[in-house]
Amino acid sequence: MTDHHTGQRTPRLVALLALACGVAVGNVYFPQALAPLVAAGLGVSPGTAAGVVTATQFGYAAGIFLLVPLGDRLPPRPLLVTLLTLTGLGLCSAAAAPALPALLAASVLVGASTVIAPLAGPLTAGLVPPERRGVVGGTLLSGALAGMLLSRTAGGALGDRLGWRAAYVLAALLSLAVALLLARTLPSAAAPSRQRYPRLLTEPVRLLFAEPALRRSSFYQATVFAGFSAVWTAVALLLTGPVYGLGADAVGLLALVNAVTMLVTPVAGRLVDRRGADAVNLVCFLLVLVSAAILALGALGGTPGLLSLVAGTLLLDVGMQSGMVANQVRVYALAANVRSRLNTAYMTCAYLGGSLGSWLGSRAYAGCGWSGVCAVVALLTGLGLVRHLGAGRGIGAKPVRQPGCDVTVR
Repeated sequence: MTDHHTGQRTPRLVALLALACGVAVGNVYFPQALAPLVAAGLGVSPGTAAGVVTATQFGYAAGIFLLVPLGDRLPPRPLLVTLLTLTGLGLCSAAAAPALPALLAASVLVGASTVIAPLAGPLTAGLVPPERRGVVGGTLLSGALAGMLLSRTAGGALGDRLGWRAAYVLAALLSLAVALLLARTLPSAAAPSRQRYPRLLTEPVRLLFAEPALRRSSFYQATVFAGFSAVWTAVALLLTGPVYGLGADAVGLLALVNAVTMLVTPVAGRLVDRRGADAVNLVCFLLVLVSAAILALGALGGTPGLLSLVAGTLLLDVGMQSGMVANQVRVYALAANVRSRLNTAYMTCAYLGGSLGSWLGSRAYAGCGWSGVCAVVALLTGLGLVRHLGAGRGIGAKPVRQPGCDVTVR
């Protein structure tokens, strides 16, 4: 997207888009707290009900690939409003689903249409100068993280009291309300590209092959986000299972404890602006590896196990989200007029990794218990760390100018 710095309007626009990101991202994550309730309500096993999480994330990955490139082709206001409206309708369909297949289909639709955050990132990157993209990206991510955490908390608490369908109804109302707010307040703007839709779809693939920095960022996020998704898919099964015997609201409370991460991502953005993306990525990989070891102690049960889950998920969230800031700053610096397509390639890879992680997490838990899930996290993160070290870049690496880039890439 072409850069248009908007001066005094920028903070208000960033705040509005952060709110939209929070509501939209929450639609992807609140089902993680509801899997045991869905299983009981629809008469299926908890592992089978966890497929709702996978279906939503798969739909999100598909929406990123199919719809986010339109951010370079269509004006942002009608695009965002239409997608949020479709999300609200999809959530209503999910709330009324009579059986698991219908819920899975509605979950794919919700995931595909709630791709507001991948569209908002390129939009805001064009509103600020390059030296502020890290902190603005961190602010947007804080909004998305708030939605992620609060949606699990609200979904679990509401599901325990009124049933899992009530959580879908609340999410639908929030999505439709934000759609109305964006329709009234988001300024009109022209899109930078007039390419036809088929060309827009093929462009992210071409960019992925052409840009080493894009491939690297995509692989980093796919591995870490896969581990993140494995943990949050399986932790609901752990907390509501025989080891702890807690309700679905316990998953939401665990997520709420990690709200401190919302304060960390803007700090991570400032560190990226000062030290470079590679330095922050290295620290994030190490944090996630440490979190896997701490999370493994969650199998002990009781107070020690709960404290381990709190500390481990907090480190996991900080590492994953801060790494996201670093990766996106690196990606957005490649070229201003194709940011939505760059973000399409990056986020598609990330959420395909997340979908795979959800599947691996549920399978690892069924086959090996909680220790198997933690092993999956360590293995996936290790793959990303090996790639990072093999890139020959780390703390103190000098910026490198990529061919065809509009600014220096770190």
